[in-house]
Amino acid sequence: MISFRRTFIAVLAWLSFASMVDAQMIVAHRGASHDAPENTLSAFRLAWQQNADGIEGDFYLTADDHIVCIHDADTRRTAGVKKPVETSTLAELRSLEYGRWKNASFDGEPIPTLDDVIETVPDGKTIVIELKSDASIVPRLIETIDRFQNEPIRFLVIAFDADTVAMIKKQRPKQRVHWLTGFKQSTPSAPFHPTADEIVSTISRIGADGVGMQANRDVIDAAFVATMKQGGCGEFHVWTVDAVADAKYFADLGSIGITTNVPAVIGEGLR
Repeated sequence: MISFRRTFIAVLAWLSFASMVDAQMIVAHRGASHDAPENTLSAFRLAWQQNADGIEGDFYLTADDHIVCIHDADTRRTAGVKKPVETSTLAELRSLEYGRWKNASFDGEPIPTLDDVIETVPDGKTIVIELKSDASIVPRLIETIDRFQNEPIRFLVIAFDADTVAMIKKQRPKQRVHWLTGFKQSTPSAPFHPTADEIVSTISRIGADGVGMQANRDVIDAAFVATMKQGGCGEFHVWTVDAVADAKYFADLGSIGITTNVPAVIGEGLR
């Protein structure tokens, strides 16, 4: 009976996720990273306390096939000792400390695994998994998500690497995945790329469910969003937004998610 109930709740969670185009998730960027050390369990737990709808974390595959949560390719910035993440074992990475750089009160923070982070997610909430490793992480990622498939939580996978997105969609067509992109100019007076049409082309080619875009108000406006929707890309989220006015701007354009370092501030401002 308990198993049936959890499965039923999980189905409701997926249906709820599909309806998010009509609302905005407040997603805590690397957890509540303004107040706690990024990509740590303390930051993720604090995000839930601050009423975030979702958390976002960065994930690499280790040398011994574990998925760990850290933004940089090595540990120097957050642990003070340089160890390349992808060529280190979990035990080697766990020998370091990841919280003291932010504040002495966080001394002793370990590097979390993906499983550790998932286990913080309350029923009905969302975990946004940004893949930093290349497509080699996909088999382990799918195995992990499959183990938690009956939990009443939602998964959104995001990646800048288009080939990684395409591989996930090929192996798990029902898994929601967004391709990530920033915006660049070749010169200060040149147009920004990718354009809305270029985003549509990429999304169509790799089969992504939507796009996660750098929150650039010089690029993203009603016409930009309309072009994407007309081309078949009707779902987008933006990162990283810490001002309420900007959050309202992108919410009004129909963003399904606002990723922020200050979920309490943005959540209160939008709600």
